[in-house]
Amino acid sequence: MAISEHPGARSRSTLRFQQKEIAGTGDHQRMPIENIVAFVAASFLIALSPGPGTAMVLRQSVHGRKAALATVFGMEVGVACWAVAAALGLSVLLTASEIAFHALRIAGAAFLIYLGVKALISKSLPDAAPPPASHAFRSGLIVNLANPKLGVFAISFLPQFVPAGQAGQGVLLFLAVGWVVIDTVWYLIIVSILHTIRGWLSRPRVRPALEKLSGGVLLALGIRLVLDPR
Repeated sequence: MAISEHPGARSRSTLRFQQKEIAGTGDHQRMPIENIVAFVAASFLIALSPGPGTAMVLRQSVHGRKAALATVFGMEVGVACWAVAAALGLSVLLTASEIAFHALRIAGAAFLIYLGVKALISKSLPDAAPPPASHAFRSGLIVNLANPKLGVFAISFLPQFVPAGQAGQGVLLFLAVGWVVIDTVWYLIIVSILHTIRGWLSRPRVRPALEKLSGGVLLALGIRLVLDPR
């Protein structure tokens, strides 16, 4: 005679089986440690690369820590927009439309050239009031938002660290947030270092030279963005 299984026992067995399946699914979706290490290392190397952001933070540092921090936060909001757009697949529209890409590229280059020329021709006075933090934030935001190459880079950079066999926006969004955090940490380190030597940066001979140097860098980067179609 066959022995029938108690309904309660069958329910408990089914529940344990479902819990094992859920646990297995969670392990499958977990990012391998080697992917995370490679992503963090690559993100730091990218942050170390000098660019418009470094020049802008250097220029704003002579106006004080508040202006420099506002610039950093503005830039990182721009980076976050491109990173999230890449994770959601929206940046593909930019690569598909050559007109939109070049229009945004020219706009970004024009803004960099404007900032560079402004820094070159401005007269830096020791007692001049620092610009409002909102202006510094807006400048940092525009520099990164108007840089379509940042969006194209995000499309090619983030998917490299998605584990094999995993697909979905969740992993890409996690990587996007991580990229912004690492980039922010690096620029905060720069701001802290510059703040410790602010007394030297504010010297009558050093401050104008720093303004001209950062202005020349921004101008050169703007011209480069114009001449480099991709």
